[in-house]
Amino acid sequence: MLLAKIVGTVVATRKDPRLVSSKLLIARPMDPRGKAEGSYLVAIDTVDAGVGETVLIVSGSSARMASGLKECPVDAAVIGIVDNVEVED
Repeated sequence: MLLAKIVGTVVATRKDPRLVSSKLLIARPMDPRGKAEGSYLVAIDTVDAGVGETVLIVSGSSARMASGLKECPVDAAVIGIVDNVEVED
């Protein structure tokens, strides 16, 4: 699982029919302290997340295990909206 910040959306009017009615979000992975790390990625939204929210993302075969995505061609899925991250040094 990855922590990420939602930074935008993707609109694709022509896409695989299994993705019709799915919201696609642009996410930037981050460390537990909120510092951006890694490259941006596009993830399908399963929890109605929005821009500016911190989320949990799964990728690879785990993404297809999210609700309703078993037969969808996805590589990343937003599976949770984070309320709080607590890190102890």
